[in-house]
Amino acid sequence: MPQPDEEQDGALGRLGQRLDDFDAKRVRQVKSYGESGAGEGYRLLAVLIGGVIVGLGLGWLFDTLAHTSPFGLIGGLLIGTGASVYMIARSATRTSGLAEHTKPVSAPVADQKSAVFEDDNDG
Repeated sequence: MPQPDEEQDGALGRLGQRLDDFDAKRVRQVKSYGESGAGEGYRLLAVLIGGVIVGLGLGWLFDTLAHTSPFGLIGGLLIGTGASVYMIARSATRTSGLAEHTKPVSAPVADQKSAVFEDDNDG
């Protein structure tokens, strides 16, 4: 009765292939950070400008309520700038950590071109 064993092996092979395909679709795709450089830069610029503006606004509010004319504004500016620089540094560290753990999809273009030129010189 070799036929049932062969059918079971074939069915198990197909099931294994379907499970592998399902797992491949389910895995979260890691985006390439080299492609979204401009968007990341604009986001970091917005964090910097927003932190400074919020700091100035809170400093102005403190000056208005406490009647300490320039000191609240200066303090708010320094605190807002410091907070935004901290947030930018944290985001850049997280982005570089994610970039280190991703695998390159293919060889760099420069390596592919040099391989083509080496092949042309050989023959």
